[in-house]
Order: sequence, then structure tokens, then C-alpha cells
Amino acid sequence: GTHKIIQKSVVFKDLGLAIIDEEQRFGVAHKEKFKESFTGVDVLMLSATPIPRTLNMAMSGIRDMSVIEEPPQDRYPVQTYVIEYNMGTVVQAIVRELRRGGQVYYIHNRVETIQACASRLQELLPEARIAVAHGQMSEDDMSDIWEQLVEHDVDILVCTTIIETGVDVPNVNTLIIEDSDRFGLSQLYQLRGRVGRSNRRGYAYFTYQRDKVLTEIATKRLNAMREFTQFGSGFRIALRDLEIRGAGSILGGRQHGHMEAVGYDMYLQLLSEAISEEKGEQPEKIPECLVDIQIDAHIPEDYISSLNQRIDMYRKIMLVNNEQDKSDLIDELIDRYGDPPKSVVGLIDVSLLRNKAAHLGITEISQRNGAMYFYTEYVSTDQIAALQKAYKGRIAFNGAGKSYVSVKISPKTLPFDMMIETVDIFYQHREISH
Repeated sequence: GTHKIIQKSVVFKDLGLAIIDEEQRFGVAHKEKFKESFTGVDVLMLSATPIPRTLNMAMSGIRDMSVIEEPPQDRYPVQTYVIEYNMGTVVQAIVRELRRGGQVYYIHNRVETIQACASRLQELLPEARIAVAHGQMSEDDMSDIWEQLVEHDVDILVCTTIIETGVDVPNVNTLIIEDSDRFGLSQLYQLRGRVGRSNRRGYAYFTYQRDKVLTEIATKRLNAMREFTQFGSGFRIALRDLEIRGAGSILGGRQHGHMEAVGYDMYLQLLSEAISEEKGEQPEKIPECLVDIQIDAHIPEDYISSLNQRIDMYRKIMLVNNEQDKSDLIDELIDRYGDPPKSVVGLIDVSLLRNKAAHLGITEISQRNGAMYFYTEYVSTDQIAALQKAYKGRIAFNGAGKSYVSVKISPKTLPFDMMIETVDIFYQHREISH
């Protein structure tokens, strides 16, 4: 059923499971109604692009989440272009699609001028069969046009965003959107999903008015569409949407915003603690590790010029916890900005080491007077023995006051390499509780 299912006139006798498809099309009021109507019922929500509020709930543990990344067989990713509107390019794209026997969606999201748009295209493409579809048409008219499209009696469908979901016409494989900067990220992703639904390559053209200065948010949206073209990108698109718009209010009615007041990491930390408290669990306290070492570790302005993007990348680097995280982040940097300079790789290495050291109970690592100092809450006898074996005559241990292990730096070893080696020894000889 449609939204009708959550109205008072519909009463279930013994409801056990509610499946909500295209979750992003339901507002907060609808979802609150689901909670009231379906108390104690298993609920499965499906979406290619969940709204930030829902995605944040899933990622922070309030809801369970599963991601399907395997594409359907014999499908190709949609070739995506973000360009200034150029009638010559548009006509060329349409002609190429028609020559291979395909059809075209042309999105013009204004009902009052949609007929004029169709007439303009008809003048440029006199041989093409063009139809118009929008939400103000009668059900019979819409049904007739749809039948013509499916039967291939229409070459170009000039329409509004009514095709956003639930539309599957495998022969339509070129999409052109006017004023794409006015659309939301989820909308753009859903619209792009209307093409490339067969074993033919699909093409999507996101256009904006010539010489128009796009807002920062519109630029981020279009850049995200340009970046994420592979199958399974819906999850990454939704994550980017979460970064751009914020997570929304979990208990209130806002779908986005809210967390920017405290910062993303602090927000997730507070939320995680609150969830653990509600579950009766003791939240895990992982100590911070301060690293004070002489190494070039920063993001140069000439590598990432935008201040907001640099801050965003610093946040991502801070969350690198293992080699897989490091590899994924370097791949993202190469895709977005090109090969990272030495200082950025150094920053990632320091972050990885800092997080690894923090999990081992090391609270501070500093370099001074030709030695490395590892301040730690606890050192096992196995760790001391392993360090003495590795650094014969160069190690000292101080257990009074703020306890630390110090290691004299060898002239043959780079300080940072020695730091990695020492933390690895701590890790390999840690005491594992069963």
C-alpha cells in the first residue's frame, strides 16, 4: 500500500512485519506514526539513499543496518557529466541515444513552462517523437503516455521529477536534467538510477545555467554525483549528504542539522555514551594519546584549497584506526585530489599510530634530548623484556609518578620509524585477557 496504511482508517488484526520501501520519501511525522502504529513490530526500511537522520541512527547503533553492494548482472555504471547547459551538447547526447535505438528522459521541473521546453526540443529535433508528463495531468493521460513510452512510441519524455522512484524502462538510457543545482543529493541519485537499467551503458547529464555561480552546498552535491558513479554508491552518497547537511534531531522533527553546534566527533561520542547508558552498558573509555614528534604532518593548501574540505579531511584522518582505513583514505584522496604529498601521508601515519598507541594505554609519545618517551598507564614484564632485547642498553623504565619507557634514538634509524617499531613491540607483547 501507500501512505494510506498508516491512516486511522486502516487497522491490522495481528501485524508482525512492516516493510517500508523508499524510506527517504517519508517525513518525520510519518515515521513517528509508524512508531506509534507498529509498536513491538519488526520494521525493515529500504532505501538507496537514506536521509541523514536515518543513516545517523543506523551508524550510531540505534538501528541495525545492512548494505547490499552487489550490482545486478550485466549492468554498467552510469556515465555522469556535470556541465553548464549547452543546447548543442544536449542535442548531441539525444541524437546519440536515438541512433542506437534508445529513449531519453529530459527533466524540466517546472509545470508552467514544460510545454514550451518540449516545443523547443521539437524544433531542434523534428524527427523525434516527444511527449510531456507531469503530476498535474489526469491519471488516464499519464497512463496513456506511459504506455507509449514502454511501447517505444515516444523517443523523448519531457517530464518533472515524477519519474524519481518506481520507474523501470530498460530502453531509456540517457538522462538530461535542467537546473540540477536545485535538486537534493538523494533526488539526483534516484533520478540517475532511472537509466542504465539494462546491459547498455547509461548516460546522465546534470546541467546548470551558464555563468551561474553555484552555492557551496550545490557544488558539493554535484561533485558528489561526479565522484560516486560505481554501483553501491548510494551509501557513500548518503554519507556525503550526512556530512553536508548534518544528522538531524533524533527526538525532534528536524531531518538535518543539529550536530554542527558541537562538532561531528563530539556528537557521535555523546550519542554513543547515551545509547550505552540506556542499554545498561558501561561505555568504553579509550584514553587519548598525545604525539609530540618532529615530522612533517599537515595538509598543504595547494593540495586541498578549500578550508572546509581540509577540515573535513583532517577529521577523516583522525579516525584512521587500521591499515584498511589508511588504504581506503589514500584511495579517496587520490580519486578526489590526486597523489597525496609526503606531509599528508605522514599525517595519516601519525594518526594511525596515535590511535593504535591509545588502545594500548599509551597516553603520550614525545621526542626530546635524543630519546623517545612513551608514557603509559601500565607496562607488562613481557613488554619490558621484549623492549630490552630489541634495544640493548638504550632503554630505561621509570615507574615513579608519571611512568614511562624511554628509548635512545639510534643515528641509523629515523625517529618515526623507531616509534612505529616500539609501539609494535608493545602491541605484540600485550597481555590479552580471556
